[in-house]
Amino acid sequence: MFKYLNPKRFYYAVGKKKFLEFILLAVFMLFFYGPLMYMCITAFGNVYEVPNIFPTEWGFKWWNFVFSQKSLVSSIVQSLTIAVITTVCSMVLCIPAAYSLARFRFPGRKIFMLSFLLTNAFPKLGIYTSIGILFYKYNLMGTLLGVVIIHMINSMMFMVWLPCSAFQAVHKQQEEAARDVGAGPIRTFFQVSFPMAMPGIMVATLYTFLGSMEEAQGTLLVGLARIKTMPVEMYGIILDYPGQAGAVFAILLMIPAAVMILAMKKYIGPEAIAGGFKMK
Repeated sequence: MFKYLNPKRFYYAVGKKKFLEFILLAVFMLFFYGPLMYMCITAFGNVYEVPNIFPTEWGFKWWNFVFSQKSLVSSIVQSLTIAVITTVCSMVLCIPAAYSLARFRFPGRKIFMLSFLLTNAFPKLGIYTSIGILFYKYNLMGTLLGVVIIHMINSMMFMVWLPCSAFQAVHKQQEEAARDVGAGPIRTFFQVSFPMAMPGIMVATLYTFLGSMEEAQGTLLVGLARIKTMPVEMYGIILDYPGQAGAVFAILLMIPAAVMILAMKKYIGPEAIAGGFKMK
C-alpha cells in the first residue's frame, strides 16, 4: 500500500486520467477543507506561534476565554432568538403566499415571483441603506423588529419559491378527494397539501434559518450595533480579541447550522432544492 505514496508509481498504477482526477480532487479538498482544518487547529491551540505548523500546546484555553465574555455569550442567544423568530414569521407569511401562487393563475404571476429575486440580485448594502432611510421614519432603527424584517426580506425568495414548487407537486385531485369526503379547505390544507409539500418547506426553512444566522451587514446597519448577533460580534472579535478566539467563535457559529442540516437531512435533496427554482 505504501508504495503508492510515490507519485510516479501512483501515476502508472492508476493511469493518466485517474491521476489527474485525483489531483483535482486533492486541490478541491485542500481549497474547501483546508481553512476549516486550520480553524479547528487554531481553536484548540493554547499556544500557537509562527513558524510552528501545529500548536505547541493543546487545550480549551480560548474556549474558556470566549465563554467568559458576557457580550459573546449574549450574541449567541441573540442570534438564535432572531433566527427562530425570522423563520417562524417567514413561514406564517410566505407559505400561504406560496400556496396561492401554486394554485392560482393570474396576470403578472411570474413577474410577481421574480420580484422576490430583487433583494438577492443587487448589492445588499445599497438596499439596506435605502431601507434604513424608511426605517428611520418609522422608528425601526436599532430595534429587534427592524432586524427581523431585514432578515425576512432576505429569506422571502427561498420561503416563496421552494414551497411554491412543493405545492405544485401536490396533485389537485388529492385535495379534491379530501373535499369530496367532507374536509373543509383549512383541514384539506393542513392534512393533505401541507404534509405532502413538507420536503420543500423544510428546505426553505433551513435556508431561512441559516441565512438569518449569518446575516451581518443588514443587522449591523439597521441594528445600530444595539442588536449584536454572532456575525456582528465577529467584527469586534477580529479587531479586539486574539485570533484563536475568533476561530472558537466561528466554530460556535457553525454548530447551529450543522445541527439543522442533520435534523433535516431526510428532507434535503437535489429534487427539493432544484425544483424550487423552476417557475411554472
